[in-house]
Amino acid sequence: MNVLRKNIEFKRVYSEGNKKYGSYIILFFKKNNLDDSRFGFVASKKTGNAVCRNRLKRLFREYCRKNQNDIEKGYDLVIVAKQYAGENVKRLKYQELEKDFEKVFKMSKIYKRKS
Repeated sequence: MNVLRKNIEFKRVYSEGNKKYGSYIILFFKKNNLDDSRFGFVASKKTGNAVCRNRLKRLFREYCRKNQNDIEKGYDLVIVAKQYAGENVKRLKYQELEKDFEKVFKMSKIYKRKS
């Protein structure tokens, strides 16, 4: 899985890309001219303490790793944790997060899997 690392890459997706909202995440996405999609994961301090932020980012990475074949190629994607996700991180289940991801990816029309 390719990841966005540089601040300018994140800024480009934020400013030039589209965004879709879910219950737990905000998805920013922008078409790139590459053969693969690149991912960026963000959890701000408003989300919670370091343990909370790291757990959310681990869950996000796990979802993207498992489902990268179902996501269209050629996009830069930044997944931002909402404050609500941080407030509920202790009782947040992976399955709930998975449903939210699928809803957001389908709204953005970059999800290949039909269900």
